[in-house]
Amino acid sequence: MYRVAREIEFCYGHRLLNYEGKCRHLHGHNGKAVIVLGGDALDHRGMLIDFSDIKRHLQAWIDEHLDHNMLLHRDDPILPVLQERGERVFVMDQNPTAENIARLIFEHAKDAGLPILEVTLWETPRCHATFGA
Repeated sequence: MYRVAREIEFCYGHRLLNYEGKCRHLHGHNGKAVIVLGGDALDHRGMLIDFSDIKRHLQAWIDEHLDHNMLLHRDDPILPVLQERGERVFVMDQNPTAENIARLIFEHAKDAGLPILEVTLWETPRCHATFGA
């Protein structure tokens, strides 16, 4: 099997509901998503997929929806305040954990028709979560 990967860096804010640690407070991260695609065959160019296609489908989506945005659970009580003030907010049905953000990016890649294998979200230089098929 062939595998290719692209790293996409982005900044985001979040907080976790029903959590007792420091992450229950609003805070931000300089995150990095490592997107791994795979398949058994190469195209006529000798590529699994062009890196620019990954950029076009995923970098653009991440830039528009996640980068410099607050990722919050739909039940977060601060959500209406931020929306009322016109702040950028991406509303999630799940707690915006690294695991759920990795899954969110994975599902977008899958919906875009990319041969996605896994997404790893690096929340800090030492902490990451992976979601894959």
